[in-house]
Amino acid sequence: MSDKGVKKPVVVVADDDVEILTLVSRTLRRLGLEVHEANDGEEALKTIRQVRPVMVVLDVMMPGMSGWEVCRALRDDQEIADTGVLMLTGIGERLNEMTSPLYGADDHLDKPFDFDELEQRVTAMLEKKTKKS
Repeated sequence: MSDKGVKKPVVVVADDDVEILTLVSRTLRRLGLEVHEANDGEEALKTIRQVRPVMVVLDVMMPGMSGWEVCRALRDDQEIADTGVLMLTGIGERLNEMTSPLYGADDHLDKPFDFDELEQRVTAMLEKKTKKS
């Protein structure tokens, strides 16, 4: 059976840690998603504007533009403002809970995280975002 006519949901993953970037991307591809990768915030924002993903998975602490700055730029750009944002960070759960919503993130997950939980959160956000469109 072929799925050539079925368009996969597009997701951008941005993390400066190559190992985490690879593991998260591999996990999302197993969910049947089209994944684009970025190694820093500037590259992430450029990729997001090019491929128009349904959601992004952003590391907070990246060189140059942080994940929070990328999220704020997304929310300020009407053409991509409704993109789902899941923040990944090792800054601490309490700080993440307080800060992520301030920048417009839809959800956050603290490092180290469980990949089953990552899958659950991504799946839930995709369901929410694809119902709107």
